[in-house]
Amino acid sequence: MALNECHLSSFEGSWRALYTRHQHEKVIARLLLEKGFEVFLPLYNVKRQWKDRVKDLSLPLFPCYVFVCCGLNRRLDILTTPGIHGFVTVGNQPATIPSGEIDSIRQAVISGSAVEPHPFLKSGDLVRIKTGPLEGIEGILVRKKNFLRLVLSVDPVQLSISIEVDAAMVDRVPTRRGIVDRWSPAAHSVPQAVYSSGFQSALARR
Repeated sequence: MALNECHLSSFEGSWRALYTRHQHEKVIARLLLEKGFEVFLPLYNVKRQWKDRVKDLSLPLFPCYVFVCCGLNRRLDILTTPGIHGFVTVGNQPATIPSGEIDSIRQAVISGSAVEPHPFLKSGDLVRIKTGPLEGIEGILVRKKNFLRLVLSVDPVQLSISIEVDAAMVDRVPTRRGIVDRWSPAAHSVPQAVYSSGFQSALARR
């Protein structure tokens, strides 16, 4: 299975975010796949100028994070994987990522549209894509230079990505209590803590 793909109904458990060593995301994702976990590592393509050439790279959309679908009864198998610092937590418990957020990001990545990292947004105009391969996805609409981009966020890790859209593709979503406000710090304060359950020092020695 490609790292950009995930099948939301194939595994039991909830989606959770893992905090990883820098530039070890792909290796960690492969190790978790080999252990039988459902893993999602969204990637994007970018060109980087080197001294003598331009190189095409495939980089994580969320640096230092890997998403895994699991039950907490297998957290030992996860935390003993080299390069994993721990779970992203809320209130000292591994945070749960809504499957809808994972599915929206997956849909954006495999759509073939230009996707890139974006600063985390807390407020803005909520819109829904009404046509095309991204139909039904909701996000915050922003303007970048002369283009419109739809921003999708994963709240527990407080990171966002954006995808280019056409104004004719979106409709404004009527304001509903608890929807637009979910990006405000007062409504959704999430510390980027890490749950290691004693394995942090062991991982540091690997």
